[in-house]
Amino acid sequence: MAQSQLASSSHSNGRTVFLVSGATGAIGKAIARRLAATPNSDVVLVCRNPDKGQCAVDEIVSATNNPNVRYELADLSRLAEIRALAARWTGPLHTLINNAACTPRTRQETPEGIELQFATNVLGYFHLIEEFREVLRASAPARIVNVASYWAGGLDLDDLEFKRRRYDNDLAYRQSKQADRMLSKAFAEKLGPYRIAVNACHPGDVNSTLSNNLGFGGHESPDQGAETPVWLATDPLGQQQSGKYFEHKQETNCRFSHDKQVLQALYQACAAYASM
Repeated sequence: MAQSQLASSSHSNGRTVFLVSGATGAIGKAIARRLAATPNSDVVLVCRNPDKGQCAVDEIVSATNNPNVRYELADLSRLAEIRALAARWTGPLHTLINNAACTPRTRQETPEGIELQFATNVLGYFHLIEEFREVLRASAPARIVNVASYWAGGLDLDDLEFKRRRYDNDLAYRQSKQADRMLSKAFAEKLGPYRIAVNACHPGDVNSTLSNNLGFGGHESPDQGAETPVWLATDPLGQQQSGKYFEHKQETNCRFSHDKQVLQALYQACAAYASM
């Protein structure tokens, strides 16, 4: 199946279109497979490697007997590639699942000179939402699920890229997941009037390349890790609630999301990268 094929169905013909980033990783692939197993679903995987993308598509189609699964290539640490993905998109998009993340052990930069973990884990989410905003609006009711983590904290708005602090991939990861939770609240308020729900969740502790880079293993299976994101993407509650944070399919207080001034400062800091 050619990677350039895109979903072109809509609620009007009973189909729901999902876009899943980071879909060749342990949790991302499980999310995509479980979504593909839901009735009348079209699932688009976003990945960087065409071989991995095709393998994931083949695996998911075989497991679910759903032929409406395809992949798109994009490096989500790079705004130009996100913009290109959005520009070639045709048809509706009902649910965006932001899941792509990385945890490099040493400080790395994108070709544009942005620290890689911030570029992928935070700006990747931010730019995907912004670039698909009008598609989601036209497809409403729509929803966005941001895969974050309970492992969050340490956000420094004055040093988002670890130019001043010594880079530590664990601290950089925790900062990025705090940012994802905060941006979910900020976007929920901005997109609510357009019937676009935005929620964040902790997916579970899964043994993956990401967790291994942080020095962790994982006691849950990829399917267990995918359960809460898939639930938010498919359950009516995921449309009715917005600006919330969930763990194990339960709403959990997010202490990072109460200060509107800080939320707006983070949003503006991320928006500034779009004009760089």
